[in-house]
Amino acid sequence: MGLIEKIIGSHSKRELKRIYPITNRVLELEDKYKAMSEAELKAVTPALKEKLHNGASLDDILPDAFAAVREAADRVLGMRPFPVQVTGGIVLHQGRIAEMKTGEGKTLVATMPAYLNALTGKGVHIVTVNDYLARYGSEWMGKVYRYLGLKVGLIVHDMDTDARREAYNADITYGTNNEFGFDYLRDNMVIYKEQMVQRGFNFAIVDEVDSILIDEARTPLIISGEGEKSTDLYEAVDKFVRTLSMTKVRELDDKELNEDIEGDYVVDEKAKTATLNPSGIKKAEKYFNVENLSDPENLTLLHHINQALRAHGVMRKDIDYVVKDGQVIIVDEFTGRLMYGRRYNEGLHQAIEAKEHVKVERESKTLATITFQNFFRMYKKLSGMTGTALTEEEEFRQIYKLDVIEIPTNKPMIRIDHPDVIYKTEKAKFNAVINQIIECHKKGQPVLVGTISIEKSELLSKMLKKHGIKHEVLNAKYHEKEAEIIAQAGKKGAVTIATNMAGRGTDIMLGGNAEWLAKADMRKAGMSEELINEATSYAETDNPEVLEARKKFRELYEKHKVIVDKEAEEVKAVGGLFIVGTERHEARRIDNQLRGRAGRQGDPGESRFFISLEDDLMRLFGGERIQSLMETLGIDENEPIENKWLTNSIENAQRKVEGRNFAIRKNVLQFDDVMNRQREVIYSQRQQVLNGESMKEYILKMIDDSINRSYEQFIGNDPTPDNWNIAGLRNYYLGWLTTEDDFNFSREELQELNPVEDIKEVLLERAHKLYEQREKMFGEEIMRELERVILLRVVDQKWMDHIDAMDELRQGIYLRAYGQQDPVVEYRREGYDMFEEMVEAIREDTVRLILTVQIRREEEPRREQVARPMMASHGDGSEEKKKPVRVGKKPGRNDPCPCGSGKKYKKCCGRDD
Repeated sequence: MGLIEKIIGSHSKRELKRIYPITNRVLELEDKYKAMSEAELKAVTPALKEKLHNGASLDDILPDAFAAVREAADRVLGMRPFPVQVTGGIVLHQGRIAEMKTGEGKTLVATMPAYLNALTGKGVHIVTVNDYLARYGSEWMGKVYRYLGLKVGLIVHDMDTDARREAYNADITYGTNNEFGFDYLRDNMVIYKEQMVQRGFNFAIVDEVDSILIDEARTPLIISGEGEKSTDLYEAVDKFVRTLSMTKVRELDDKELNEDIEGDYVVDEKAKTATLNPSGIKKAEKYFNVENLSDPENLTLLHHINQALRAHGVMRKDIDYVVKDGQVIIVDEFTGRLMYGRRYNEGLHQAIEAKEHVKVERESKTLATITFQNFFRMYKKLSGMTGTALTEEEEFRQIYKLDVIEIPTNKPMIRIDHPDVIYKTEKAKFNAVINQIIECHKKGQPVLVGTISIEKSELLSKMLKKHGIKHEVLNAKYHEKEAEIIAQAGKKGAVTIATNMAGRGTDIMLGGNAEWLAKADMRKAGMSEELINEATSYAETDNPEVLEARKKFRELYEKHKVIVDKEAEEVKAVGGLFIVGTERHEARRIDNQLRGRAGRQGDPGESRFFISLEDDLMRLFGGERIQSLMETLGIDENEPIENKWLTNSIENAQRKVEGRNFAIRKNVLQFDDVMNRQREVIYSQRQQVLNGESMKEYILKMIDDSINRSYEQFIGNDPTPDNWNIAGLRNYYLGWLTTEDDFNFSREELQELNPVEDIKEVLLERAHKLYEQREKMFGEEIMRELERVILLRVVDQKWMDHIDAMDELRQGIYLRAYGQQDPVVEYRREGYDMFEEMVEAIREDTVRLILTVQIRREEEPRREQVARPMMASHGDGSEEKKKPVRVGKKPGRNDPCPCGSGKKYKKCCGRDD
């Protein structure tokens, strides 16, 4: 803590002084609301809505709204928010991040600001990291909202459009960041407004805000359709890369690669890049029989080689991905969970498939994309809660304009955080970890071991089996199972190995979890999993079987609660939960999350990190000084070093990595900001069309603009007839506005010609006349519909092509830095020019289609939904296959497919019908 902070207090303490008077006003209302009958308490909601309608602000009614929720939560859930939870709720309402330690009840905290802001009728989104937590929160906390007269919605995977729309129209909607983001993108791909599901972005409370807004913000959400078929090039390039030799370096200098660096390609472990050396380039040119690998016609080959180099040199099996059932499955680097259905983009996944000799799947085409940063910045008010945000405070402030307020714990924190111990080798470190586990296990102290990869989890598991210690391993299971296992990690003598964030969102209770034990008894009694879930849910029901199951559950719960409470006291007596960190993570937050598993609600607990100089973080970012010190002192590899200076050195290394990662995310955002402005223009224009505005005047203007532009292009203001390209203008409109006989002027006629009157005015007159004829032929209603559908189709197709073009521009723009040009500025400038070209192409294609399209009347068109299969990508750059999103009117079997593939409908999307 700096001197100034000691004198004036931290930012959080200063802000809390301003908030505490509001907290006290809420607490002062407790007796008033306790005295209310049920009818009186339920009448608070309409009364507060009336106050808002009459001009009161949300801040004016906050004390009453929060007091009402406290009383309702006590009556419905038996939980009355503590004063610190009220303070956390005020912080969220103010559009800030509340940092609250694990076990402080963040789920309950969100109910107060959610209820208050929902009174406006504009909707509140509560964003979670997975479907399980979203469902659990909507059912559990939903009882409070429903008691007070509000509707609660839930958005989870595989819901249909109508169910999604109903959920978004609720007062408070729970869902995951992925579902909210993808629904936004899909809403901006529909043809009819009634197919949209969202209704705007008013207020969001993001749970585990650091995970969603920081960890998942490096690459965008992507909706993809099937692209070109995968080629044999992936396998051919993979065979070539296997012939090359690799050199790993900790950090590659900015200078160009030279012959002095050994190996055919170099892997920069810090930057996680792989680059061909001059010798590798020569081998590639010889292997593929090309003269110059850098020539434009060889860019596809070079791209495939680069991705294959990354697959072999950077991507590690059982750390970055696993191979299971003949598929390459991504491993989430922060949770250790397998990310089924997700794929790396830009051909990297195909390169890994070739490397692992599994089937190489076809590539995909981006249809829509947005970063999480730009998605969440659309909310009028954004807030979040987590146990660990202060270390990323600068990023939250710069990117999201959010400040972080640290909320004090309800009970004093008494956990003991021991200094790190450092060993020379990884082998010595793991032996020390096992000894620590054995020591705790002997006295019955539960241990939670945090690892950063599946590989390390399995290694520790094998070592524990050799010592005959029973344990649980958590690294890639479903959220429900994770929650159950992690909840039992506090039982006496329990040993649990988990990736650092696995089971996040679930408290570890000392002595075990009575709820889980009760559910286990119900399973033994033969009760179905579905009925057990109903028995432990908070969803309202009048089903007698469910009510009987809930009664049984309560009986079993009370029986186990007595045993668990007794065991909890025994666990407290031996020191509480012991956290063992087997490696420091790149981000201090992840380490703090692991530590935060112990010491909840004033419980005792301990934590210690075991580190070796062979760990990636130490090896790449700061182990050299410590290594040389240990060599100088002649320290044995099994002898630990425990020193505050060493711990500080490690944290400095983490700060370096955090700074680099922040710079990467900021860079991603700078590029996406360019796309975001363009996206806003396109999506706002789409919205105008969807809102049913008549496009007639807009189309007529497009016709005029198109002809004016073509005239400028072929004739312009040049007074010299010899410079006029009249034939080119005629051919441009040939077949719909001109014929071969038009504008065939003799040299003498050219001298007397007024091109504006004799050419441009003629084209304008013909175009407007043709438009009127078609409107008369089709009828006004069909013509308006035709204009809408054509405009939307053209915009969508051109926008998809533009996304690809901008992506290609971005991949090559970094080379501008060698010419002393700022890549972001150049990207912005060229991106603007490309956007202008796209707008012109939209205008030209729309005008041509409006004036030439024919309507088939063989069968009555049905309002059906039609489109191609989609993939959805996550913030890690991966993609997830989605069900087809169907929009528009169904075309005839021989019509061009609406997806824009150029194929007939029956041979493309129509195959699924």
